[in-house]
Amino acid sequence: MTSEPAGRRFYGWYIAGTCLLIYFFTNGMALFVPQNLFPRFMETFNATEGEVSLTTGLMFGLTAILAPFAGVLIDRFGPLQILRIGICIMAVCFAAYPFAQTLTQLYVLHTGLAFGLVLGGLLANVVLLSNWFVRHRGTVIGLLTAMSSLGGLILPNVISPLVNDPQLGWRWGMGALAITFWILALLPSFLVLKQHPADISQAPDGSPVASSSPAVNPTLLDGVPFSAAFRSRTLWVLAIGSACLWFTFQAINSQVTIFLELEAGLTPQDATRLYTMIFGFSVAGKFLFDALSDRMAKRMVMRITSAMLLTGCLSLFALDGSTVGLTTNPLQLTLFTIVFGLGYGGSFTMIQLVCIESFGQRALGKVLGIIMCVDSIGGMFGTILTGQLKTTTGSYLIPFTIVAIVAFVALINILLIRPVEPTR
Repeated sequence: MTSEPAGRRFYGWYIAGTCLLIYFFTNGMALFVPQNLFPRFMETFNATEGEVSLTTGLMFGLTAILAPFAGVLIDRFGPLQILRIGICIMAVCFAAYPFAQTLTQLYVLHTGLAFGLVLGGLLANVVLLSNWFVRHRGTVIGLLTAMSSLGGLILPNVISPLVNDPQLGWRWGMGALAITFWILALLPSFLVLKQHPADISQAPDGSPVASSSPAVNPTLLDGVPFSAAFRSRTLWVLAIGSACLWFTFQAINSQVTIFLELEAGLTPQDATRLYTMIFGFSVAGKFLFDALSDRMAKRMVMRITSAMLLTGCLSLFALDGSTVGLTTNPLQLTLFTIVFGLGYGGSFTMIQLVCIESFGQRALGKVLGIIMCVDSIGGMFGTILTGQLKTTTGSYLIPFTIVAIVAFVALINILLIRPVEPTR
């Protein structure tokens, strides 16, 4: 292998930029835009909260089933080809989304999006970026996870004028995003991404490649063997804790727009503004706690973020004499978006970083596949259960109480995480 030419730009930054752009659209469009449109779906299809919640709820359920297999495929074939397949599936689903005439058709489309998210979402991007970065791995993965929240912040606001225009509506908004996805996510995944630095005679982080050094086999990686990881308590308390975190994420993110419009009495525009503020502060939380994780153990940072998430959930409640209810105070709702958003962003980032810190890269695809599986189960129940309980009880008081309890269970499990001794 020849030496890297002096002054040659490290191609990994192009890889990182492309992965960030792809993840911005995949998560933003598959999760956060549809959930912000739930009130519009209720109007269009004459549906209940529980019925519209099944769109993303079913997607999470199928993701849970598929995630472990995706991890195996990524470890077997590498992340790049798997990611491209997922992006193609999502591109087709997004193109068809504006033409859905029934909720059943939306369910079918979200089934397809589940395949796309598993193959072309977080798991493949994390493994691909881990091939290209070692010293900067925490930074680039933190940036990656921030793009999910950035999608939740920007995309609903961008299409809000179309969605709330009586002459246009949500179909035009989703159509505009679908065209953008093909141009800014699908095409770059084929034109820019490469599997390993060695493919273009570079090394991770752009480090010099010595001419006398043998080629590095990218499959020989440090870390814990999968069998040891599977038997460790750390894997399962992390899995349960992150599943509870995802229950909390999805319960709030999928229902808060409906709550803000129907119970707190906000206009669709104001509800969208508060909804997207969650993701704005989530971005801040991801950068803040990512920086903090460079100075202390990542599992310790995850304890802080989980406690903040619980505090955010509790800030939705208010006392009226001796009666506990949900707040409709605009100032308190704004406080909720700040605290919950910071905790959400930090916790989301720490799940991946604690996993890598605990188990290394040797079986990262399989380990993340398990984590993603149980995360998706948590997200599914968070979405479906809260929506169905709202339909049954007529209020979000009981559903959001359950969310706070689950957030507390998440914190308990995160407190039990201990380091796993890595091996070569």
